Amino acid sequence: MLTFDHYFMPRTLEAAFDALEQVPGARLVAGATDLLPWAREGRAGDVHLPAMVDVSRIPELCDISVTEQRVLLGAATPIAAYERDARLRRLAPVLGPCAAWFADDQIREQATIGGNIVNASPAGDSQPALLVLNARVHLARREGGKIQRREMPLSEFILGPGKTALKDREILTALTIDPIEGWGSAFEKVGHRRSLAISTVCMATAVKLDWARRNVEACRVAIGAVGPVPERLSAIEAMLVGQVPTPRLVREAAQTAADQVRSRSRQEYRREVLVNFVERALVSALSRAGLEVARLPKEMAHA
Repeated sequence: MLTFDHYFMPRTLEAAFDALEQVPGARLVAGATDLLPWAREGRAGDVHLPAMVDVSRIPELCDISVTEQRVLLGAATPIAAYERDARLRRLAPVLGPCAAWFADDQIREQATIGGNIVNASPAGDSQPALLVLNARVHLARREGGKIQRREMPLSEFILGPGKTALKDREILTALTIDPIEGWGSAFEKVGHRRSLAISTVCMATAVKLDWARRNVEACRVAIGAVGPVPERLSAIEAMLVGQVPTPRLVREAAQTAADQVRSRSRQEYRREVLVNFVERALVSALSRAGLEVARLPKEMAHA
C-alpha cells in the first residue's frame, strides 16, 4: 500500500520546486503507473512517502511543439500521444507502433513520456524508438532561487537499470527528437504475452534512402531489454550506410546484433530473436522508405 502525508499539484515549475524544498524526501509523480505497482504488497511492501508532487498539470511539461529542426515533447505528455497526435505520426512514425505495444489503452492514457524514461527500466519500450530519433532530455533544477536548465543525449542520461543522470530535486521537463518525415521505420517487440507484456527484446530502426544512388543515406538501429541500458547498434548502421541494401547485406548486418545480448537470462533465445528482429525490422523500414528487399531464406544464412 502507498501512503503519503501531503499531495501537491503545482501549476508551474516554480511551485513544483517550492514543494520539493518544503518537504524533504518528496517524490515526483506524473502518471504513477510505475510507482503504484511498485508500492503494492509483494513488491516493495507498504511504502510511506512524506509527500508526492504531481507535475502532470504544469503546461510546460504537457506541450508538444514542432519546428523544422526538432520536435519537442513535454515530459508529462501521455504515451498515447505517440499514436494520437497527427504531427508525431507524420514526423516520428516509429513512435506509433511503439505505443501500440505499450501496456494497454488505459495505461497509455496515464503513463507519461518522461516517466518511462526516468524509471530507466532495461525493458522500457519507448527507449529504442527515442534513440533512433536522436532524443535529448531537458532538465531543470532550482539553485540560488533561479531555475537552471541543461540537456543531454538520452543515451547518456540512462546509466543502468533504475539509474539516470538526474540530480537531486531535478525535473525532467521535455525531450526533443529529430523529425524523420520521409524515412522508413519499424518497431519490434517480443514479450511473454501480447497485452501488458514486459519486453524480452525490443528494437527500433529508421532508414533514409538516397534515390539518386539507390543506396542507404542514413540508418539508425537501437535495441532494448537485452542489456543494462538501451543502445544504438552503430556497427550495423555503419555496414549499411552508403551501400545498396541487398538481402545478403541485410542478413549479415543483422547477425552482428547477436553479440549485443548481455542480459543474465535466456541469452541464446534473446540472440536468436534479436537477429531475426533486426533483419525483419530493416526489411520493413526499407519497404516503408520505398524499397522492397526480400528476406534471405534461412537455409542460405551461412551459404
